[in-house]
Amino acid sequence: MSSVVLITGAASGIGAAVARRMAAGGARCVLLDRDEAGVERMAKEVGGVWLAGDVTERDTSLRAAELAEERYGRLDLVHLNAGISSGVDLADFDLEQYRIAMGVNVDGVVFGVAATLPLLRRAGGGAIVVTASLAGLVGFDGDPIYTMSKHAVVGLVRALAAPLARDGIRIGAVCPGFTDTPLVASQREMFVGAGFPLLTAEDVAGAVESAFYTEEPGTLLVVQPGRAPVPYRYAGVPGPAGGQRPPNPS
Repeated sequence: MSSVVLITGAASGIGAAVARRMAAGGARCVLLDRDEAGVERMAKEVGGVWLAGDVTERDTSLRAAELAEERYGRLDLVHLNAGISSGVDLADFDLEQYRIAMGVNVDGVVFGVAATLPLLRRAGGGAIVVTASLAGLVGFDGDPIYTMSKHAVVGLVRALAAPLARDGIRIGAVCPGFTDTPLVASQREMFVGAGFPLLTAEDVAGAVESAFYTEEPGTLLVVQPGRAPVPYRYAGVPGPAGGQRPPNPS
C-alpha cells in the first residue's frame, strides 16, 4: 500500500519539491498552503488533494488531517514545512509582525503535530518531519526572532522523540542552510554576488525523505551545499556532581 503524506507550505519551495519527490515514489499527497492557486496547481501536478488555509489557525491543521482521512483513509507521513522569516526589528517592535512569524513557525508546527497524531496512531505508526533551519541550532543574528522560533521547534522535536517512539511514530527535523526558495528571494543576488552556494529545494527534499525513514527518533539532519545530510549531535550538559539522574515523570 502506498504511503499518504501531508505537506504544509506545499505550493512552492521545499514543500513543492517534497511533494514532487514523494509522488514520484508512489506516495499519495495531501497538500496545504495559504496560496490557494499555487497549492491547487501543485496538487494537480502530483495527482493529490489540496486545502488552502493558514497554519496559524488550529482548525486549518484539523481540516487537513480530516481531508487525508476522508480521501485516503489513513495518514503515514507528515512534513510540517510552512515557515516565514520574521523581519521583526526589536528596536522598532511590530507586535503584529511578531505574532504572524511565531504563529507560522511555532503554532503551525504544534497544531500540525496535534492534529495528525491520532491518524498516525490509527495507522500503527509513521513519521513527522519538521523543516527547521541551521538557525534552530546556532544563533543567527540576521533574524533573532526567526532564530528563536526555529530553536523552539527543534526543542519540541527533541522532547517528543521518546514519547512518540513508544507509539511507533518517529519525529525529526531537517536543518538546512540558506536555500534558494521564495524565503530568501530578496537576498539571492547578494549570495550569488558573494559566490556563496545556496541549497536547492530539491537538496532539502532529499533530506526530508531520508528523515522520514531515519530509525533514530529525534534526528536533526543538517543540510549544507555539497555535503550529504548529517545528524547533528549536541554535546550534552553537566549533571549534578553526584551523578544522579532526574526522576522520570512518566
